Amino acid sequence: MKRILCTALMLGLFLAPAFARQNANVDYESVYKIKDEGFNNSEVMDIAWNLTDRIGPRLTGSTGLKNAYDWTSATMKEWGLKNVKIEAWGDFGKGWDVEKSYMAMTKPYYQAMIGIPKAWTPGTNGLMKLEVVYIEMEDESDLDEYKGQLGGKAVMLPTTIEAKTTFEADARRFTDDQLDDMKNYNVRSGSGWSAARIAEYRKRANMRRKAYSFFKSEGVAVVLNTHRGGGQGTFFTSNGSRNDDSALPEVEMAPEHYNRLVRLVEKGEPVEIEVDTKTRFLTEDLKGYNVIGEIPGSDPALKNEVVMLGAHLDSWFAGTGATDNAAGSAAMMEAIRILKESGVQLKRTVRIALWSGEEQGLHGSRNYVKNTFMKNDLPNNEHGNVSAYYNMDNGTGAIRGIYLQGNEAARPLFEEWFKPFHELGAQTITIRNTGGTDHLAFDGVGIPGFQFVQDPIDYGTRTHHTNMDLYERLQEADLKKNAVIIASMVMQTANMDQKMARKPKVFENLNR
Repeated sequence: MKRILCTALMLGLFLAPAFARQNANVDYESVYKIKDEGFNNSEVMDIAWNLTDRIGPRLTGSTGLKNAYDWTSATMKEWGLKNVKIEAWGDFGKGWDVEKSYMAMTKPYYQAMIGIPKAWTPGTNGLMKLEVVYIEMEDESDLDEYKGQLGGKAVMLPTTIEAKTTFEADARRFTDDQLDDMKNYNVRSGSGWSAARIAEYRKRANMRRKAYSFFKSEGVAVVLNTHRGGGQGTFFTSNGSRNDDSALPEVEMAPEHYNRLVRLVEKGEPVEIEVDTKTRFLTEDLKGYNVIGEIPGSDPALKNEVVMLGAHLDSWFAGTGATDNAAGSAAMMEAIRILKESGVQLKRTVRIALWSGEEQGLHGSRNYVKNTFMKNDLPNNEHGNVSAYYNMDNGTGAIRGIYLQGNEAARPLFEEWFKPFHELGAQTITIRNTGGTDHLAFDGVGIPGFQFVQDPIDYGTRTHHTNMDLYERLQEADLKKNAVIIASMVMQTANMDQKMARKPKVFENLNR
């Protein structure tokens, strides 16, 4: 077993320098054209405006996402892209829209509350005025004391979520020291989750499921809920109850407002709210879709090979999905617009994909890869024609480099290709992996898939999955830089003598 693995790894190390020498030269003339178009004629913010302010939230299966399919595909056709299509990737299930959302505390005094219906939950079917009950429970048996007392009430469960004042800036950029540290390989000792912690997590999740089932049987009118918050009215949404046909009306709230209700009830103050939510389930079309477009390759010998770039088009719904991920979709659309408008040579076909279902589990990209590049869970002929896939889904921050996903042979390429962008602060080439988004669908089947290192800005503190993920959070200068850098990486990959080197993979059953 060790001999096979070591042989494969050593072969990769010996081949890497030769591969790099043949393919790493920077096409400075094309980079100049890309920079000129991207910096002087940028449309990235107009694209982002259309996806956010004009189209709005884009939850998978929603009317908003359908509108985004139509607009992005029409725009690609206007730009002259070929083979543009809205392509079904498989069954997703029912869609969901919010049509009305109102909630306020009316006793002990009136105050509007910040919140929105939880995804895929029913509405209240009109205005309801409800007493608020706080359920104190350490285990399932604690529910018994509430039997017969919750009908027609709004209920709240214990939470550890706090909204404390912080003394650090919400937004930040990577420091030079942090970027230097990324260049070091990071060897972890375990997952960070102890057996006790896993058991406690499972216990709490099971208790919550039992509690919701109990609430349903008792006739609870509305469930109030909260997740972590970022202060100043920010609240985080969750994946909701997409596969739960028995879900109750539920509102996810800003933690400051949720915790105030809890404190009032715990102190013995009678608390009442009024709530009026209207949601709609969409069942006419249960398919999920991706938007695809191409610039055909110019080289007769290479045009059947493909370089891909993409981002997920779907979003959460409390905001307009600006940084997650209109930023990525706009940058990728701008990158392919730059490539088309600048007229740079592209020997291989360049294909853009805007995915759906990412927020529910990378469904769009994973099913596309399965449908297009695999057969019976093994690579098909098309699999071998893909050189690389580039993804953007880490918010609005400037690109500072790229994650190699363990592909050591690609390092010399990116070290050269990023040289024209050192002056923009982009020069960190790290062997590390990063997860959580659509490049994993490609990397997981052996196709080189890359995600960029980006400045965090306020992605984790203010915008990711929140009601504050709005157009104002986008950084225009950063998105212009990103589109130019991505266009350059795609151009260089499309014009290589060979396809991008793939990580060594041993297909034999080593245990045999």
